[in-house]
Amino acid sequence: MSSKNLPNSRFTPSASNYAPSPQRSRWRWVWITSGLTVVAMVSAAAGALLAVALASTPLMQRQLSAEEAEVFDQGDRISTGVNFRLPQLTRPVHILVLGVKVLTSDLNDLPTEFEDVGYHALVDSFEGLADTMLLIRFDPESGQLTVLSLPRDTRTRVDGVGVTKLNEANLYGAAAAATTVSDLLGGVHIDRYVRINVQGVEKLIDALGGVTVYVPQDMKYQDDSQHLYINLKQGEQHLSGDQALQFLRFRYDATGDIGRVQRQQMLLRALQEQTLSPITLARFPKILSVIQDHLDSNLTVEELLALVGFASRAERSDVNMLMLPGEFSNPGDYDLSYWLPDEEDIDEMAAQYFDWGDRSPSDIDPGYLSIAIQDTTDDEDAVDALIERLNEAGYRNVYVGRDWEQPLSETRIIAQQGDVGSAAAVRAALGFGEVLNESTGVLQSDVTIRLGDDWQTQLGK
Repeated sequence: MSSKNLPNSRFTPSASNYAPSPQRSRWRWVWITSGLTVVAMVSAAAGALLAVALASTPLMQRQLSAEEAEVFDQGDRISTGVNFRLPQLTRPVHILVLGVKVLTSDLNDLPTEFEDVGYHALVDSFEGLADTMLLIRFDPESGQLTVLSLPRDTRTRVDGVGVTKLNEANLYGAAAAATTVSDLLGGVHIDRYVRINVQGVEKLIDALGGVTVYVPQDMKYQDDSQHLYINLKQGEQHLSGDQALQFLRFRYDATGDIGRVQRQQMLLRALQEQTLSPITLARFPKILSVIQDHLDSNLTVEELLALVGFASRAERSDVNMLMLPGEFSNPGDYDLSYWLPDEEDIDEMAAQYFDWGDRSPSDIDPGYLSIAIQDTTDDEDAVDALIERLNEAGYRNVYVGRDWEQPLSETRIIAQQGDVGSAAAVRAALGFGEVLNESTGVLQSDVTIRLGDDWQTQLGK
């Protein structure tokens, strides 16, 4: 029998039981107020997310034809939302992201508001050359998030056009761009596309509260014909949307468009690590409303929410930042400057990271592995000692690249070509450092070591 039914029980209500002390009363109201606040916050967030998740209409600015839609149609759903929980991915998904910049000079028929602007102004459109091209794999089975950067100057074939630069494919629509990228990668299927113009990128980053990133060099450029003004100082900075666009659009350095690809990866990693979180999901309806006019996609809002949720949970070690294998064309070989894709290395990358094709053994003799060192310590003796340690471990093809000006407390061992196994082997040989799978190191290296203060500590300095 329950004690509440016993008349003489110590749990029987009495005047003394219901005469709380002032201190107990105060804490009671604190707990009640806190509880109500939490309930209100959770209810508001859940209500907003539910309203968004119920939207199943694709975020398309232009309907795809039946033939275009078939390019992306694999039949299976990519996400599901059950019992008012956040939508979850149901299988690995490949998303083609196209960053588009359209100027008034790109258009034959100018909108009325642009007739007398007097310069090449940005137009809110998606029907132009793709400035940025990414293929992203979200894999809920492995927990891996893989971003493949596709240089816009990649020499390839576009159906109905012939051999040209990859960025031209978007002129013929998102489906044409997806087909071209799929063919370039040996047939990797693309499930959905996202096109966002530069105005949308700026608004998105502002909606996320900006992003902190290391600017690797002073960036200054002026183009009055476009009203493009870039002025960023070297060093770690918190960038607004406009400043982030300056960071992304600058390409007036030794590596041109490939340097832009590397900076895109730096910014993407910073966004993924700094701004994607459960708090971001709670603000998702507001963020979506900010960028919706600048986004074109065959994703539904539910699917987009599932992708954002997955990315917000990805650990740093589970994020792979790759670049399409290739090399610069030689001056004079072609009428234009191209990035020439390496088909053999592309097949290996597609098999390893996109589960497409047969993966061949990729063991590399340490003696042939190309290792570049970027020093952040300003200590030549420490660099010499590192080279000696690597030579003792069998790594003979070691050279010193340009210093990396960002001070690092922990050494970064970068798998420049996506061979994370070789980078991990270097880390095991050294006994220190963090392995990162990204393409931000020395361009032609297999592994780039950004030497940090932890090596000096090991040397007893």
